[in-house]
Amino acid sequence: MAQFTLPKNSKVKKGNDIDAAGAGAKRMKTVRIYRWNPDDSENPRLDSYTIDLDKCGPMVLDALIHIKNDVDSTLTFRRSCREGICGSCAMNIDGTNTLACTKALDDVKGDVKITPLPHMPVVKDLVPDLTHVYAQYEAIEPWMKTDSTPPARERLQAPDDADVLNGHDGRGPAACILCFCCSTSCPSYWWNGDRFLGPAILMQAWRWISDTRDEAKGERLDQLEDPFRLYRCHTIMNCTKTCPKGLNPAQSIGEIKKLLATRKQG
Repeated sequence: MAQFTLPKNSKVKKGNDIDAAGAGAKRMKTVRIYRWNPDDSENPRLDSYTIDLDKCGPMVLDALIHIKNDVDSTLTFRRSCREGICGSCAMNIDGTNTLACTKALDDVKGDVKITPLPHMPVVKDLVPDLTHVYAQYEAIEPWMKTDSTPPARERLQAPDDADVLNGHDGRGPAACILCFCCSTSCPSYWWNGDRFLGPAILMQAWRWISDTRDEAKGERLDQLEDPFRLYRCHTIMNCTKTCPKGLNPAQSIGEIKKLLATRKQG
């Protein structure tokens, strides 16, 4: 059996144990957080913080904010809306990519282990470097492209056509918040992320391809008809399973493949 060893400087070591609950705490929880600082030569580590749950809100993000504000100000993470809308606080929690603002502490049995989104460069602590995925997003030209003369007001769309984008239950491709939980859970993206666009970007591509107001469907399909950009998807379904918004990136990718197959047959 093949055995693989991580480079020495990438092995995660045991970090500090910080008891921040205080005497008399009745509801305690230990939060184990990935820490790495690019400004020193230390290996990444897992610091353990024992906190009093009565001193913070019910979500994992509340615990992180409490730790940063009241225990360790050096902790670094992204967050913004706190409503599951912006995708800023995407991270791996208890082994699953999700949003810290919508993940309840009570949903995690035992210690809460928090690491950055997997298989992405780390800027610091829980902050991944999104430069590459944003460049891929730009590559699909995520804006409406038209050649016809614009109307005096907005371009109208029938309700049924809008439902393709938004979904009857609000879970259509237009609801994607680009948190990249799906792409970073996809083995095909881990292996081929330099050329495979990944489920998040492909779902955004489908959002524009399926928009009846857009007039560049053929051009968009031409850009995707590539052995790597699209067809590295092997329908593993990790993307749909992990999406914190309940969306279905795998279905969007399947719709693009069907359109391309139909176009070839025609």
